[in-house]
Amino acid sequence: MASGRGPGRADRDGITLVEAVQKFGDKLEAEKWFESQRWPNGVACPICGSVNIHEREKRDKPTPYRCRDCRKDFSVRTGTLMHGTNLSLDKWAIALYLVATNIKGISSMKLHRDLGISQKSAWHLLHRIREMWNTDENPFGGGVEVDETYMGGKESNKHESKKLRAGRGAAGKTAVVGARERDTGRVTTEVVDSTDKTTLQGFVHRQTKPDAVVYTDEAAAYAGMRRSHESVRHSAKEYVNGLAHTNGMESHWALFKRGFVGVYHQMSVKHLWRYANEFAGRHNLRPLDTIDQMDLMAAGLDGKRLKYSDLIGPKWTRQPSMLSS
Repeated sequence: MASGRGPGRADRDGITLVEAVQKFGDKLEAEKWFESQRWPNGVACPICGSVNIHEREKRDKPTPYRCRDCRKDFSVRTGTLMHGTNLSLDKWAIALYLVATNIKGISSMKLHRDLGISQKSAWHLLHRIREMWNTDENPFGGGVEVDETYMGGKESNKHESKKLRAGRGAAGKTAVVGARERDTGRVTTEVVDSTDKTTLQGFVHRQTKPDAVVYTDEAAAYAGMRRSHESVRHSAKEYVNGLAHTNGMESHWALFKRGFVGVYHQMSVKHLWRYANEFAGRHNLRPLDTIDQMDLMAAGLDGKRLKYSDLIGPKWTRQPSMLSS
């Protein structure tokens, strides 16, 4: 493990970019690392689960393994988010490092320049990494902060033809609701169509245990929920009332919006939930050393697929509305 300290955390071991390139820059070494994360107990067939595996002497073929039981050829990419990719595994490993260590995110334009691949490939690669975080979290317990935010640019920054002139507030923006478990610091988020009582309380009930204590602002949509509930009155400039506050969740929204404004500049409404998953997933890994973050990210690629055709969707969805900063 690298001895350097992670940025901003004195208790976390980090990896410098130079160390990352030295460790993962060799294609064979990167392949061995991915295999160690997917198969910590030895190579197993991803099709039938057999460990009766033949390894070819030459590893220059796309599928270096063959299962003696089901007679299928496979590699560490088979049945993962790397399935069918033409990108070498060293580039995948460096991409995981860059996503893990850039807390405000990394754009596809930056990744395409850093890895020497096309912007289209970098965009697909980043979305496949975000898909790795598309998992169901266990319900939160203890004290849980719940808050919502709205993603979208300011009316004053928009082109004259795109201004809605619908007044102040959330007009023309997309709502995202989130919860933060105080004991662990874990965060989960969800893009929602509405911030009405049914939607917000439904989110709370799915994401929290029955004995959780939920802290929110004074929004009427949270009143009467089937959880112990305390709130603060932001409209009266009350931000802390005993244990009641949403400061941790608001801090997460602040980072999400800095990534939106400073890195991505615009996000499509269609894919906003993927970006929200990225920021929540990276947040939940931040207490770990960098190599441990990467280990979990690599292991999380298993069992998922995201084809480019599925990502862009049918023709009538390929130019989605954009949220511009």
